[in-house]
Formats: sequence, structure tokens, C-alpha cells
Amino acid sequence: MQVHRNSAILPSFKNAVITIGTFDGVHVGHQQIIEQLKNEAIRIQGETVIITFDPHPRKVIQAASNIKLINTLEEKIELLAEKGIDHVVVVPFTEQFSKLTAEQYVSEFLVEKFHPHTIIIGYDHRFGAGRQGDYHLLENLSETFNYKLLEIPVQVLHAISVSSTRIREAVAKSDIATANELLGYPFFFEGLVIQGDKLGRQLGYPTANLQIENQEKLLPGDGVYAVDVKFRTEAETQHDPALSERHQGMMNIGFRPTLNGTRRMYEVNIFDFDQSIYGKHLRVFLKKFLRAEQKFNGLDALKAQLALDKKAALE
Repeated sequence: MQVHRNSAILPSFKNAVITIGTFDGVHVGHQQIIEQLKNEAIRIQGETVIITFDPHPRKVIQAASNIKLINTLEEKIELLAEKGIDHVVVVPFTEQFSKLTAEQYVSEFLVEKFHPHTIIIGYDHRFGAGRQGDYHLLENLSETFNYKLLEIPVQVLHAISVSSTRIREAVAKSDIATANELLGYPFFFEGLVIQGDKLGRQLGYPTANLQIENQEKLLPGDGVYAVDVKFRTEAETQHDPALSERHQGMMNIGFRPTLNGTRRMYEVNIFDFDQSIYGKHLRVFLKKFLRAEQKFNGLDALKAQLALDKKAALE
């Protein structure tokens, strides 16, 4: 898959079959659109092109919006690559871009830059200043600009709208089972492994303490989780760090009430693992919610509970 971050310099796409959207989550609803896109491209021997935006349009149009993202941009690109898309174009969503009229959006952006053979879009897709553009405008301009317009089924659009909201709600309240079902894969996030107080090691459960670097990323609610983890290693064949094999583990998110903690911490105990990974990025895949965080009557009681948590995580 090719990633294009400068929409001013794009290749000449062959029979481009395009769709446009934020694709936050790349969840099961989005995956239906991707299949429709791929099937149409196969039919006409064309290339699939997904146009997405950074930052999220809502952050520009609604400046006060504090929307948390299911995926960071890089995570989204990685997930789209796994789905077999040919091209992803990341368009900077600026205030200037948001002021294009609907007609300019079609002629100067979609047609001039992408020369689409086919546009696949939903009936509720809005674009251009004041969200004036819609499916009907694209339909009316299709003959003028010589592109084919296909509609995403209403039930798929409804599922996407519902899914995105439900995933955010589910992750925030620790309902990982629901979130993972709607995503079609385990929810994950990344953090930088930093030095901790090494209390976990004293208890027999050493932890990787994570610093969350992307403040826009959706994060799980407090509690104890069964997880898988991967950490980034320097790949021999490329400059970008690659992910290691998965390791099982358990994670605590919260304030460590037994220790009268005052700040939220993300701590992962990786089972059967004793390497030093300070300074590496750890990706945490949430498998199931085990229990709420609670205050124990001393470290011995906490240690006993950790043994039960590990057993539950391995089941």
C-alpha cells in the first residue's frame, strides 16, 4: 500500500475507485465499505484509494471538541494496509480546506487531484463549507466530470455511526468485549516504557510502566485487564521499528489505591519475560476486563490478588 501525505503531488491512479472518510477504528462497519471498494476495483481493473483527514475534521470545525480517537493516524494507516488497500491519501484538514465550497470540493479536490473512475459514498456524506455538499450534488455533477457514483448501503452507514460511538463508550467504561466485537480485532494502544518505583518486582510481578504520548488517543477505563503485548524492535531490513512477537500479560490502569497513589498509571506485567525494555514502545492489546481497581489491606493481600489475576488472565 502506498501512503500519500501531500495531496499536491499524487500519482496518476489507474481507474481510481475512491471513498472518503475519517475511518476512525477501521471497524467492522468500515470493513464492509473496504470490501465494496475492493470488489469494484477488481471488476474494473482499477486501484482502491481511501481519502482520509488529519487532524479529525471535528477538531477544526468544532474547536471545542475533545473527541478521543480510536486509532492514531499511524495505527489507522497500518490497519488499512492490512486490509489490502492500494492507496491511502492523508489530507491535512485545515480551516482553509474546510472553507472550500461544495462545488470547489468536487471540481478542485476530488476531480482535479484524483480523476476518479468511481466514487463510493454514503447518502449522508456531507462536504464543503457549511456541509452544503451531499450525495445528490455528486450525482448531479457525475456526468459533467465523468465519474460513476455508487452508494454505500444505508444499513452499513447506520452500523458505522452506531459502532464508532459505541466503541468509544465501551472502551471508556472498560467493556472490552463489546469494543473488540465491534472493532473486529482487539483494541490496542501504545506507550513508552519508563522507570517506575520497582514495587511490582518486589512483589514478584515486575511491571512495564507506560507513558502515554498521544493525548488524543482513546484509552480504557481504570481496572485490571488480560492483555497481549508487543514491543518495538529495530528491524534489520528497515529503519522503522518492527513489532516483536506477542507476549501474554496483565495490566493495571489506575491510581494504585493500596499505595495511596495520586496519579493514573498504566502498568503491564508481562508473563515469562525478563528483558529490559526501558525506552521501547509497548503496544498493548486488550483481551478482557478482569476486575475493577480496588484498595487492599496491605501488600500481602495485593500480592495474593495478583496471583488470582494472573490465573484469570491465562484462562
